[in-house]
Amino acid sequence: MARPQSRYVCQACGASVLRWEGQCRTCGAWNTLVETLVRVPSAASRRAAAPAAGATPDPVPLAGLAETEVPRLGLGIPELDRVLGGGIVPGSLVLVGGEPGIGKSTLLLQAAAGLAAAPATAGGWVLYATGEESPAQVRLRARRLGLLDGAAGAAIRVVAESDAGRIVELARSGRPSLLIVDSIQTMTVDELEGPAGSVGQVRESALRLMELAKGEGIAVILVGHVTKDGTLAGPRTLEHLVDAVLGLEGERSAALRLLRATKNRFGSTEEIGVFEMGERGLEELADPARAFLVEHPEPAPGSAVGVILEGSRPLLVEVQALVAPGGYGAPRRTAAGIDGNRLALLVAVLGRRAGVALGSHDVYANLAGGLAADEPGLDLPLAIALASSLRDRPALPGTVAVGEVGLLGELRPVPGLERRLREAARLGYRRAIVPRSRRGPTEVEGIAVCVTGTLREALDAALAPAEAGVTGRRRPDRPSGLPVPARGDARS
Repeated sequence: MARPQSRYVCQACGASVLRWEGQCRTCGAWNTLVETLVRVPSAASRRAAAPAAGATPDPVPLAGLAETEVPRLGLGIPELDRVLGGGIVPGSLVLVGGEPGIGKSTLLLQAAAGLAAAPATAGGWVLYATGEESPAQVRLRARRLGLLDGAAGAAIRVVAESDAGRIVELARSGRPSLLIVDSIQTMTVDELEGPAGSVGQVRESALRLMELAKGEGIAVILVGHVTKDGTLAGPRTLEHLVDAVLGLEGERSAALRLLRATKNRFGSTEEIGVFEMGERGLEELADPARAFLVEHPEPAPGSAVGVILEGSRPLLVEVQALVAPGGYGAPRRTAAGIDGNRLALLVAVLGRRAGVALGSHDVYANLAGGLAADEPGLDLPLAIALASSLRDRPALPGTVAVGEVGLLGELRPVPGLERRLREAARLGYRRAIVPRSRRGPTEVEGIAVCVTGTLREALDAALAPAEAGVTGRRRPDRPSGLPVPARGDARS
């Protein structure tokens, strides 16, 4: 092979030039030239790589393909293994992203310790390559996590290196069971002149680490930075190169952390892992289903409990809403953890189909615990919370709601309803409001199922009766959302 050369390749049309220019001369696009290594094979290598006549393999029928069992290595953290699909696959490339300080390095250091202590990997070791911290800083984190003693202290080897080629050489000579690179944005390649973190450096470093994983059968985990809008930094090809993309979510001021997969070639992308940040690092929750519930001394208006399904795991979440009189200008619609467009749609449906006029009010909606979910099953509890806040009537105690709301005010069933209700019954809820289904009524032991067909029926079944004479509550004989006439008005 000839020595690789550096070229600036346009990402729009593929044209290459020797030096960087702001505009591509071929297609006219701006800021699309990215420094790339161009490997031109020599004539001898091309002749050696040319297949002999008749050596092309014949196509094989799909049913005739040999079935191979994919081995997995347990990382000692069941929640992490669950998201990965049962463990990490040797020879796979995994990308872990998240906000700064969310706990990415802590989680991977704990995973390295779990792999080192697993009986299946006895005698193996983990190479931890850090380009952001010094070995002394890594040791401080390991001491805080209690990993200096035992098998982890000897099986995890740390190297402070930002040269991707040097890391690949160390991994090929030492043959570790797992390679952790923290982070890919700090890696560089000598043949490229761009700084660390540039598109060319990130892509070429990821390519070399992918060749190491696939060629040597070594599992590689990369730590990735995120941009201001929460997406992974670097070229989009980085996500296409890797086998799995994991995201660690949560508020840094809160203790709960969520780990979810947005891409996984060896498992499902619907599973999530729930952790709690403590003094000894990220700890798994014993009962994640109740992690997002908030205890109230008494029923509070504007609160409703729903059940979402994350993969095979049902989670109970509290939906909170606040409806306040609007000021001048357009009313506000603010959502945290909920799709803002879905909130605006429910506000319109409530006013048009259920007699709950919110058009002139400021509306705020939130999922307790810092959870972010986009599931149609949250439509009904969100609608109940909005109506409860406007009418100042709390939902009946021990009630959960699950269902999708249509534009006509009808309720639609959601998948996995029986599994959701069983989890709600296990946590002590005794009443559930669900949509009418073609399969007939759903019966779950320990919980009474209230079947409703429209949003108006669901609100009547969910909210507590109005109490006359209480300040801030409407008269029961007047439809909700209509203005109260002034004194002396003949229409009153």
